[in-house]
Amino acid sequence: MGKSQKKRLMRRHNPMRVPDSHLPKGLESAAESSAKMEAIPPIMQKMESPDSSERKWACVATSNLIQNNPSTRRLLQSKNVVGSLITRLSDSEEEVWIEAAGALRNLCIDGGYDICAEMYNKNILAPLKAFVPKISSALAQFIDSPKSLPENARRVVCQFAENVITIFWCLSETSNKALNAINAMGLIPFLMSFLGARDRLPTATVTAAAQSLYVLTDDNWPAIDAMRSDVAYTSCLLDIVRMNAQSNEAPDDRFVMLYVLCCGILGNISPLPPPSAASCLDVSKDLIFPGLQPAISSISLDAAVQQVQELAAHQANEPPEIEKLLLKHVPKSDHKSPTELEFEKVENRLRTVQLALEILTGAYATLPDPVTGAEPDEEDGEEIEDGDGNMTDATMDDAMDLDHSSPPVTGNLHASLSLPSLVRPLLALIQPTALSFPPPSAPSCHPPTTSALSAIHVSAFECLNNVFLSLAAYPHSELYTEDSIGQTIWSEIWTSLSKIGLDVAAGQEQMHEIWEVAVGVLWGVGKIWKGKLVPTEEHVRILMSVCDASTDSQVQVKCIGALECLAQHPNSIDANRVISSYLLDMLPTSTSPSPKGTEPLIQAVSALIDIYSDERLPYDVNFREGKFEERLAQGVEGFRKAVRAINRKTETDLRLRGEEVRDNLTAFIKYRKDLRF
Repeated sequence: MGKSQKKRLMRRHNPMRVPDSHLPKGLESAAESSAKMEAIPPIMQKMESPDSSERKWACVATSNLIQNNPSTRRLLQSKNVVGSLITRLSDSEEEVWIEAAGALRNLCIDGGYDICAEMYNKNILAPLKAFVPKISSALAQFIDSPKSLPENARRVVCQFAENVITIFWCLSETSNKALNAINAMGLIPFLMSFLGARDRLPTATVTAAAQSLYVLTDDNWPAIDAMRSDVAYTSCLLDIVRMNAQSNEAPDDRFVMLYVLCCGILGNISPLPPPSAASCLDVSKDLIFPGLQPAISSISLDAAVQQVQELAAHQANEPPEIEKLLLKHVPKSDHKSPTELEFEKVENRLRTVQLALEILTGAYATLPDPVTGAEPDEEDGEEIEDGDGNMTDATMDDAMDLDHSSPPVTGNLHASLSLPSLVRPLLALIQPTALSFPPPSAPSCHPPTTSALSAIHVSAFECLNNVFLSLAAYPHSELYTEDSIGQTIWSEIWTSLSKIGLDVAAGQEQMHEIWEVAVGVLWGVGKIWKGKLVPTEEHVRILMSVCDASTDSQVQVKCIGALECLAQHPNSIDANRVISSYLLDMLPTSTSPSPKGTEPLIQAVSALIDIYSDERLPYDVNFREGKFEERLAQGVEGFRKAVRAINRKTETDLRLRGEEVRDNLTAFIKYRKDLRF
């Protein structure tokens, strides 16, 4: 049972603001809006106009049209809007390249990786690189001499800087080639200068720089080394974190995002290097765990949904944005209505929670495993193997020694002891709302909110997976004895899953993703309260259904693991028989392989050994009456063949795991025969 490890594609705060599947699809949806269809040709024509005001207008119009409209975005892409906007970055007029950067920034956010890849391939980094010293010079000018530039000019510079930085952030996750090119630009000092001047710059601009730093320092050693090379950088990040922690005032939503990002950056570059006084800090223990729990506890998803629904009802009475656009020859750059700004605030709060969850998940994924006692000497308990590596002289006590090993020595107990306090807010965040998923027949009333909510549910389940995996890795006898705690957690997870359901329509693909993570959470809870959770017919049926429907071996393994835990409730004899029969059906025969893959087969055999390792339990009657010993014996040769087929070089861990279970199976069958029931 593996932890949800950090995944580069999942760590990005906003990989695609709204997935296309959440919105109307195809060219037909664009054709339904004649205004938008008719607007595109003049926009592309004016992009090349000799009149700079028309070029500026075209850039702004493009920015307006693409937001949350994949069909219109694709129509513009087919007209080479990306190439035209990149050309405009080198325009002779400052206002034009400022607006072009804004449009490209919106394309990155709304279009995702494909558009970012197109930008990189069309050499967007060349003009962006030229902007870095210009932005640095302007920044230094009005920081050193605040009155040297009028307020409007400062605002334009900061907005432009934010757009350029956001493009860097998005491009850095497009491909390794793009990331290497950005690494070669040495952007760390440039980006850190914004955090250093945070008191004199708009929070949005500083936050964009922090976003870029967070992504760049995620398993990217050139950026990590650059950050760790200057003590001033870590001091700056720690100042931001501590300032937020020590503040008695209600934090501004924008600053909360900056605080969360700084925690994430510190986590990415930890351990902090000497000679900094902060080098003795345990970033996870001292900053991430205590600092981010309030961030995920402070929001009510239901309240956020209610606010969005009210805003959507109000917006329905406003004129469409495209009509506003076409009424004006030169629209303003900041064209958001008060309602849209309120929408944005709600979305930002939700994205902050999502980001905090991702950072917490990564922190738990890297917790050290328990340190067990010394490994036994290889000569002790030496076993003789035949040519296939099969045990020929094993005892049940030797093969089943894992169940009677010495208690692990916990090298990092603080982590496990702090985990339970996080469970309650996580359980609240996995509960779906009215806007968590797009309806089957129409888009959401506010797709960005739906996208953020779906991502929060996935991230909360991933974090729970690591929480319970960490708990299961450490001794928690006080938790095990509290049956009500485990049953309550188990019930709340199933309450969430029952609301999600198994019927997934087009555009609701994240429901599948939730199920894939959730079965791992169920397994983790089951491991902690093994034998305490009462199985229900419905839960057993659903886990079997998910296992059978999935083609992912990891999902199948998790389902089998959860079923194994349910089968060990002592007095649920019927459920034990149903689950065990299901697992036995996965065994190979002398003429046919297992209907499941090798890894699920290994897990199923391991589960059967674990379930019936204690013949004194009430449900052991199923083993005897069902003649499970004979069925296991019939599958031994097929199991050996499956294990031998695992490539030692490419799947070393799986091969070792298979050999271990194979040996245990041989010893287990011998042990049960010797009982002579």
